[in-house]
Amino acid sequence: MKSHRLSVCRIDRRRAIGALVLSLAPVLATAAPAAPPAFPDKGRPIRIILGLAAGGASDAQARFVASKLGDVLQTPVIVENRPGASFILATEEVIRSAPDGYTIMYAPSSVVAQNPQTLAQVRYDPFKDLTPISLGARGPLVLTVHVSVPAKTVQELIAYIKANPGKLSYASFGTGTSSHIYGEAFARKAGLDVVHVPYKGGSDAAKDFLAGRVQYYFDAAPNAITNTATGKVRMLAVAAPRRSPMLPDLPTMTEQGVSGVDMPSWLAFYGPAHMPAPVVARLNAALAQVLAMPATRDFFRQGAYEAEASTPQQLDELTRSTYQQWGGIIRELGLTRQQ
Repeated sequence: MKSHRLSVCRIDRRRAIGALVLSLAPVLATAAPAAPPAFPDKGRPIRIILGLAAGGASDAQARFVASKLGDVLQTPVIVENRPGASFILATEEVIRSAPDGYTIMYAPSSVVAQNPQTLAQVRYDPFKDLTPISLGARGPLVLTVHVSVPAKTVQELIAYIKANPGKLSYASFGTGTSSHIYGEAFARKAGLDVVHVPYKGGSDAAKDFLAGRVQYYFDAAPNAITNTATGKVRMLAVAAPRRSPMLPDLPTMTEQGVSGVDMPSWLAFYGPAHMPAPVVARLNAALAQVLAMPATRDFFRQGAYEAEASTPQQLDELTRSTYQQWGGIIRELGLTRQQ
């Protein structure tokens, strides 16, 4: 009898444990972390936000990369233009987006290195609100003048402006952008009395520049080359630490007697903060593959830019060092945060 009772107790205990396990199964299933979905979801489009109007050099680069990136990732990649407010509108669109990898941006260094230090309306922190993904390209800005200006060197331009104080104006592709700060640095260092005319992007500035409504312009190299081909513009100097391999005969500003207007210029891919590391890694690897393609390199070189990828960590370091460099020249010029 005693043995029989023990057997019954063991059976009852096993049944109780089994019932407990079954009752906890839904809870355990809920608590278990779900496996992250594969990125990208084939067929779901990835957006590349660009804070410039369609038709400029950066737009062409973004669209070229988008077409190749779509092939690599086997999902549509589209470019959305959100021009205005010196790239602030585009940047805020990215920051507000879900950090899932389906919204990224292609941005010039001014977005992370200059705007936060020159524009009062900037409400984002480039180090807290954005995720570095990969460098995209390096390329200089070029000082260009309308052919109505009788100057073929930087010193001749300086002499002409000084002979006509307050009568000449220079374009930029937005207040606080690199083209604006280059123009301001040039004016301050050479003692020039000129007027700054900001635009919503390179294509808008080019219209007035080619028409002669503004007389000179620190423009992205691809735009400068294109505009020069019209016969209405001439290039005077490269605003970079050294001559461009694609424009070897064009001297730098420093070579022509104006130092301090020689900051590096680049473009890169960023996403919103808190992107999952596997998503960042997938995008980084795909961009590295696209930027290494001979077709991509040839396309960028046509505009005097070098396609160049990086790791996210390298881009983070470049962002921080460029921020510090531009901060130095902004403080040197005494520029205040503008409304």
